[in-house]
Amino acid sequence: MAATLSRLTAEILHKDPGLTSIAVSHVDPEHWFVGGPSLAAQRKTSFFLDIRITDETNTANEKAHYIDAVFKEIGALLGELHHESYVHVHDVRAAAYGFGGLTQQQRAVVARLQNPLTA
Repeated sequence: MAATLSRLTAEILHKDPGLTSIAVSHVDPEHWFVGGPSLAAQRKTSFFLDIRITDETNTANEKAHYIDAVFKEIGALLGELHHESYVHVHDVRAAAYGFGGLTQQQRAVVARLQNPLTA
């Protein structure tokens, strides 16, 4: 699943796989309820993907394509998905998001200073 998500994130959202962080956690289908009954009772699977990207780095069409592709490919991995399986793409402001002690906004400034013709 992690490899599939990393690949789709690189192919569709153009994110560097070397900077893509994925954490997978499991909820027992007996403890996951959708529309009332548990997934176990419905004999279905589900997932909830929460992804953060820097705001304004992807178009609405790219995000829609990503959501569609994730739903299809994760469904192929997990089996019969409940329709209410979610992908939430957070567009996070560059000044409020980052890694390694720098915001994405700071990284963009550094990139422009280091290579003003390509940044």
